[in-house]
Amino acid sequence: MTELGRHKLGKHSASNLSPSLDDFELAAALVREAGMLALMMRQGGLDAQRKTSVSDIVTAADHAAEAYVQQQLQNCRPDDGVLGEEGAAVHGSSGRTWVIDPVDGTYNFMQGSTYWCSAIALKDETGVLLGAIYQPEEDKLWLGGTGRPATLNGDPVTTFSADGAPRGALPLWDLGAATYIHPRWLADPMCAMPWHAAATSAATLRMLGSGSCDLGRVADGEIGCWFQHSCPEWDWLPGKAIVLAAGGAVGTVYVNGLEWFMAGGATAVHQLRAALESGSVD
Repeated sequence: MTELGRHKLGKHSASNLSPSLDDFELAAALVREAGMLALMMRQGGLDAQRKTSVSDIVTAADHAAEAYVQQQLQNCRPDDGVLGEEGAAVHGSSGRTWVIDPVDGTYNFMQGSTYWCSAIALKDETGVLLGAIYQPEEDKLWLGGTGRPATLNGDPVTTFSADGAPRGALPLWDLGAATYIHPRWLADPMCAMPWHAAATSAATLRMLGSGSCDLGRVADGEIGCWFQHSCPEWDWLPGKAIVLAAGGAVGTVYVNGLEWFMAGGATAVHQLRAALESGSVD
């Protein structure tokens, strides 16, 4: 952790975690600590630096939270690799890699919104093994992965079955869809056409600014489905693992040279794919 992180942390003291924790316990502890560290730093005052646009920014809290997670992983899982949004890159020997998003929704974070989170995933050559997402200001922790059903604050989520009927069979036009598209992409027909086709197929839209927060809510049923293009691994893998662990479906499809990511019930994902493909110029 940086000296700035220690100074800004105030009463919250990020813990040194035990290597004896299992992977799910470790992931949950890491996102809790990283999220609380970022929150305390924001309360102490932060400046943001622009990355690619006015809405794509990074703060000292992003860097400090990622550094904390990397440090703990090097102590608890020294043979594993690490990949972080803000530059963490460790090549491990185990074949496993932890993928870190220290603050997902940094624009929201800087604007004082509660709709941001810390997220982490563990992957190997077979795919994603687990995901953990923590939204500090709402104290919501989603967790799930291979061999572990999805939970929200420790309680099982049964998103894709309700009242004995499989929620995963609900059609897209009956569901609210969370999505994100940067305004400049709307000026590009190659992106705008498939996005418009999918967006107009849903019952309603929500554009809230944190893909991992969205995917946690797809897993627990608050949001019906989700789609977005060009997601890096740290924006996709934590939520993907949790949606799958909740019994949901995920998918990707290339349209007009862009990769689109989808999550929800099996029917919604199938219909999102068809809608996106209908916007192809080929």
